[in-house]
Amino acid sequence: MPRLFPLASVAGKRRHIDSGEGPVNSCAMDMDDNLPLRGTDPLSQLIRQDLDPLSIDELKERILALKAEIARCETKIDAASSHMSAADALFKKG
Repeated sequence: MPRLFPLASVAGKRRHIDSGEGPVNSCAMDMDDNLPLRGTDPLSQLIRQDLDPLSIDELKERILALKAEIARCETKIDAASSHMSAADALFKKG
């Protein structure tokens, strides 16, 4: 007769995993094991990048890209500050 379910061995006793007789594994799994691993910070990766293999043109392109990113961050800061000021004015108790 073919075995339909895998067998687990607990304290020398073999039983079906889905028999409902309690946990199969003796130690519980850490819940953090289900979470994805956090990648490293992109800014720290950028700072650690080796610039030696880059040509002058590649370095200039990198500078332009970084300046564009700085402008994008400044725009976001301005928008957030404006939004916060509007919210403060709306909810300010007079």
